[in-house]
Amino acid sequence: MKDTLLYLVRALVDQPETVVIEESQEEGKTILTLHVHPDDMGKIIGKNGRIIKAVRDVMKILAAKRNMYIDVVLAEDTPSQ
Repeated sequence: MKDTLLYLVRALVDQPETVVIEESQEEGKTILTLHVHPDDMGKIIGKNGRIIKAVRDVMKILAAKRNMYIDVVLAEDTPSQ
């Protein structure tokens, strides 16, 4: 699932090499935290949040097919690498 999200996001941004996804587990849920370059934040959010909502919907549909729960969180800070 992480690879699918990485593929989707890298296709949307201008600086795909800076995209980092952190995966964590909480109470049976998988949480994918998405870090992108600050200049690409607007491209990921989209007008009125449409792009990030669509990405979340696609990921939730894929997770539901595998009987999983996934949440995509957009981090506002830069990742620690």
